[in-house]
Amino acid sequence: MDFGLTNRVVVITGGSAGIGRAVAAMLAAQGARVVIAARRAELLESAAVAIERETGQRVLTVSTDTTVQEQVDRLIARVLSEYSRVDVLVNCAANPSGLVRNEVQFLDDEALLKDLNTKVVGYARCAKAVAPSMIQQRWGRIINIGGLTGRASNVISGMRNAAVCHLTKTLSDQLGPAGITVNAIHPGVIQTEHIVELFETEARKRGKTPAEVEAEYANATPIRRIIRAEEVGYAVAFLSSDLAAAITGESLAVDGGITRGIYL
Repeated sequence: MDFGLTNRVVVITGGSAGIGRAVAAMLAAQGARVVIAARRAELLESAAVAIERETGQRVLTVSTDTTVQEQVDRLIARVLSEYSRVDVLVNCAANPSGLVRNEVQFLDDEALLKDLNTKVVGYARCAKAVAPSMIQQRWGRIINIGGLTGRASNVISGMRNAAVCHLTKTLSDQLGPAGITVNAIHPGVIQTEHIVELFETEARKRGKTPAEVEAEYANATPIRRIIRAEEVGYAVAFLSSDLAAAITGESLAVDGGITRGIYL
């Protein structure tokens, strides 16, 4: 399906691996001018080369730490210098599982603050940086990659994803009059290098094989399989397009139905 993204300028933070890289490849395949940002320049370059080989599209890389506003501003200034506009921002730069996984009596407050600084304040920094140009052109898309832990109480780090939802709704109110939509996507169990490591770690702890652990996750999902990273990319492509102009302030789970709550 053609989402009408040809020549749209897309900035993807956390674009060197995992979901961010898959989204970058998907949007590049749709003809977008993709810019990927992450902290490690060598991983960025490797991802860019692979995506260019897959899609035939040029991919611009800018090494960026989204916990530093000056670096975020430099990223957007580079994109504006190169392409004169920013059409889509995909916020994806974060530790995939969060840094805080223990009970409150073992809480590492510095780790919690780092999680929030990267995923919540980092997303806000990037939105702040792109907002002026999007407002000026009267069109824009901001898509925040959240997580299902924001809809549950099993880990403290889930508060960052709940905060991402609040940020998403607030920005949608503020930027909507300028033709800018802001939405969040909550990935489920996604087939990435991170999830492979998780399966291996759980397998060692429980005396099982990684394949057995993966099968348990798949069986807990109504569609009975692990979600492919590019399937998150499909949702991002749709929300980035003119087709989704009436959708803003929403949180969409791409999880194969594993979320059991009812959200009105």
